[in-house]
Order: sequence, then structure tokens, then C-alpha cells
Amino acid sequence: MRSFGWIVLLALGLTAQGQSTQPTFAERLGFPKGSKVVILHVDDAGMSYDANLGAMRALTEGVASSVSVMMPCPWVPQFMNWLKENPKIDAGLHLTLTSEWKQYKWGPLSGYPSVPGLVDTTSGAMYASVPEVVQHAKPEEVGMEISAQIRRARQMGWEPTHLDSHMGTLFAHPGFTMQYVQAGIRERIPVMVPGGHNTNLIEDDPSLAQRKAETDQLGAMLWNAGLPVLDDLHNKSYGWKIPKEALKSDKTLAAYATRQYIQALEECKPGLTMMIMHCTQPTEVFEQISDSGPRRKADLLGMLSPEVKKYIRDNGIILTTWRELMERRKQLSK
Repeated sequence: MRSFGWIVLLALGLTAQGQSTQPTFAERLGFPKGSKVVILHVDDAGMSYDANLGAMRALTEGVASSVSVMMPCPWVPQFMNWLKENPKIDAGLHLTLTSEWKQYKWGPLSGYPSVPGLVDTTSGAMYASVPEVVQHAKPEEVGMEISAQIRRARQMGWEPTHLDSHMGTLFAHPGFTMQYVQAGIRERIPVMVPGGHNTNLIEDDPSLAQRKAETDQLGAMLWNAGLPVLDDLHNKSYGWKIPKEALKSDKTLAAYATRQYIQALEECKPGLTMMIMHCTQPTEVFEQISDSGPRRKADLLGMLSPEVKKYIRDNGIILTTWRELMERRKQLSK
């Protein structure tokens, strides 16, 4: 889900390189110059049964190439068991510090006594919004919860291929961001940080183009620590307004999603871009959690679209995974 946190992130130094002549991070990782290299990434696995079904289909029947799991959520065991049966799936941690739905909640893995600033005492769960987390939580508590979520993954026999941030919370406060980056460096796990030209981020918020930091501080920190770095992030699908006519049937919704994702891929510039989506196969229960079912189903249908697959092939777009990026980065360090 989208967040105001990117403003803080870019203020820290992850600003656009514009027309920089420096090679993209994709080129540095050995991909051909000028290539569009894309991670088609599914967020929110483990959040619900419906989210698991959608993620599984997008990854096995569709073109999605990566996924991340919300470790504090109730449906994590099902998805983890599926990952054990499908060990080649690129799966990371969707580090979770919020619990946004009114009737469906989860709490921090660290427990209230250890991280009281992450718990809304009126619900006993995590806060519903990013601003509330910023207001109440200390960076040390955020770091503790990050470690707890990594620890649970490993206890379940799974090594995450990367870390990213649910609702962008980890980019909403400089102290949170440093806890996130330092965890990746310490644990040798790639971290989702767009440290290159950031074209789509700036198109999403043109005011970010006015920030003129000379270096990409966090990106450089991660790269110098031996971790891969993104050139850009495409995080627009959750904000797409689906027209009424597209909601008439799965066929019309699939046609809409196909058009949207082909356009999204056209918007990607040369370099390494992570495109975020929330593929879900809603059951009758999902509408009791959220009214976002149609948007999430559209994401799934977009990933299943034969036309989207053909567009990727015909236009020479390279699909990759965080696992491949880390392997390429390791080779450069030898």
C-alpha cells in the first residue's frame, strides 16, 4: 500500500539521478545496457487465505516473479508450507508494523512488553496507520520487531530472499529507515531501496524532482555492503481507479488489468524496477476484511494475462528475482 514515507526516504538521499550518465544498478549487476529489468512483486502473502491463493496463482500460473510475506499475520503457516513445496519461489519478508483493517487484526511478534510503542492499547494489535506508528514507536522497538520477524521466518525453515516494507512504514521516519537498512546489512539480506533514477517515484510525486542530493546515501551504503539496489519502484496499481464497466465480469476486469499492466511496463525506464501489486483471489470472506478485493483481483488477472506475458516477451523485458540479484552481486564482490 502507498505511503507518504517516500518523501522521507528521498530526503535522506535517494533522489533522482535524472539524466545521469552513470550506469544503472541493472548494468552494474551485469544486465545488458539499456535493458528494462523488472521484478513483478506480490505483496501481502500470509495476510489472508485469499491473499495466499492469489499469490500462489500469480507466481505459478502467471508472470509474477517475487513475493513477500507478512510474518505477524494468521495465514503465514499455510504459505510457508507451500513455499517448502516450492523452494524455487523468490520470497522475502514484507516487514509489518501496522494492522490496518478494522475487523481483522494482528500484533507484533515481539510482544507488548518488549515493544509497547508498536501496540494500540485500544485494540491490543498494531496501529492502523503509518502516522500513528511514527508518533508512538521508537526506532529501537522497530529494530526489535524487524529482528523478530526475520527470526520467525528462519524458525519456520525459510531464509528470506529480501526485505521490504508494508505500507512504507519503514520509510516514514529516518530512525526506522536506518533500522531497516542496518538489518539487511547485518543479516546479509537484500533490502528494497530504490537508489537509482527513481523515474516512476518522481512521476508519482513531481515535487520530489526538486530534491537535489548529489549522492544516493542509502543506496550507496547498501551497494558498498555487497547488497543489490533498485533503480526505481513502480507502486501505482493500488491507486488505480477501476471504471464501473470493468467490474461487470472477470472478463472485463481482466481486459482492464491487461491494459493497465502493459501501460505500467511501458512506464518503466531502463534499469532495475520493482513493480508492486497485491494479487488476491477474493472469497466471500475477503469483503469482511477489506473493500479492496476488486483492485487486488485485477492485479491477479493482470499477472495471469497472456497479453501481458506476450508484451514482456516481445519487448525484451527481463524478469528477475531478488535471489538472482543477490547472486549477481556476490559475483561482483569476488
